[in-house]
Amino acid sequence: MTHIDRPFRPRRHRSAGPVTRAAAAVCALVIPLAGCGGGSAGPHPGPSTKRPAAKAGPVWRTDPGSIAALGDSITVGFDACTVLSDCPEVSWATGTDPKVDSLARRLVRNPVTHSWNHARTGALMSELPDQIAAAARHRPELVTILIGANDACRSDVRAMTPTRTFRADFERALKKLRRVLPRTQVYVAAVPDLLRLWSEGRKNQLGKQVWKLGICGSMLRDPDDLTRSAERRREKVRDRVMAYNRALARVCRKDALCRFDGSVFDYRFTDRQLSTWDWFHPGMRGQRELAELAFRTITRVESRR
Repeated sequence: MTHIDRPFRPRRHRSAGPVTRAAAAVCALVIPLAGCGGGSAGPHPGPSTKRPAAKAGPVWRTDPGSIAALGDSITVGFDACTVLSDCPEVSWATGTDPKVDSLARRLVRNPVTHSWNHARTGALMSELPDQIAAAARHRPELVTILIGANDACRSDVRAMTPTRTFRADFERALKKLRRVLPRTQVYVAAVPDLLRLWSEGRKNQLGKQVWKLGICGSMLRDPDDLTRSAERRREKVRDRVMAYNRALARVCRKDALCRFDGSVFDYRFTDRQLSTWDWFHPGMRGQRELAELAFRTITRVESRR
């Protein structure tokens, strides 16, 4: 600090003691922040009402670097390219066939080494936790889930999985996923519309003969029966599928890194998207459409709230 010399003048009052000088120093420091009163007390500001900035939540990435697919026969491409066999190379999620242009081909640099398919033909929702355990070993950045059709496709409507059980199984599975994969994104596809599958597939005479082997009896049994009782049976199956989808959406909504895709149920597919071996599972065209629907949902940019 630079000192300026002034003529000496004797003080006519007592010098400030150490306490007073300390108080003055403190006041000098505090003035810029809150003000320091001398003799008269001015208004004293209360505690700051400014709230701390909220912590930013997890952000959805539209370009995940790896994918693990979970689900049932749809995701392993059953009957899509060979009869009565899985055909994972044309899977909508992880397939390598360019004709399908799977989700993995669209998003992942090397689908062969950075995508894994743990779906199983015939799987029910109750089996999803086991598939999650298998997928966790890869530490994927994105998990896709398409499951639930087998819970509704039973021998009879009375054998369908109750909605409450279905939801509880899904909640349990998602909680397990979060314990082992806290930062992994989750894409959940709606259960497809089985009533539309009946209305489109029944146009093919060969398909109706294949259905007699026992495929999805709750919906597809006696496909030409248009009596009121048969219609009520099919409506019950469709209502159950819609209830499953509401449960999936509600549970997924509670997770910041989960996206539910209702367009899979709403999609107006025709018999051209069905397998020509069973007119039930998606064929290669159907698999391609599923890949497109999923890609749109996963890459959708949403504004932050």
